[in-house]
Amino acid sequence: MIKILFVCHGNICRSTMAEFIMKDIVNKQGLAEAFHIESSATHTDEIWNGVGSPVYPPARAKLREHGIGTDDNELGVSQKRARLTSRTDYDKFDFIIGMDSANIRNLNSLFGGDPDKKVYKMLEFAGREGDVADPWYTGNFDATWRDCSEGCHGLFRQILTDPRFVEVLTGFADDGELSDSMISDYTATDSDPRNNLKYDDFPRG
Repeated sequence: MIKILFVCHGNICRSTMAEFIMKDIVNKQGLAEAFHIESSATHTDEIWNGVGSPVYPPARAKLREHGIGTDDNELGVSQKRARLTSRTDYDKFDFIIGMDSANIRNLNSLFGGDPDKKVYKMLEFAGREGDVADPWYTGNFDATWRDCSEGCHGLFRQILTDPRFVEVLTGFADDGELSDSMISDYTATDSDPRNNLKYDDFPRG
């Protein structure tokens, strides 16, 4: 099983949006059983007496706008509550993905470093630098959706083409193998440094 943890400051906007975008991606590919996906906070701002806040309503509305968290594709959005990242999460997850530089600093401090190279920043998987801006402050949930969606699809592409995960994914695929519509040979010229890599052809969020 491939285990992914998305992390932001409070775990009610960015990391929860990423969690459910990723769950939607793997669910639509028939690979939900191959993944364990969660999200968590670096601070307790949204955790009161041990009880976490639900998904921030504008974030939940943006997910619903894209068909996530609806009656026919609920994915656990209504049950989600913020939780604090723990030291033990480092050993539990294959990917621990912070939304911004502050999240990464907090994670490295909590874990005492990143010896197994599990900690990433979200936009690395979108092929660009920078932070996913916090819509709690910006109010721009469209931008957060785009960043999280691009990052999640990039992460899924990386997992599909990573030899470490082929056996796991194949074991959970409906027909016992990864379909050509999911992974196709990357067509490139001889001079293209990406030659012989794979690319994805799965539905976008």
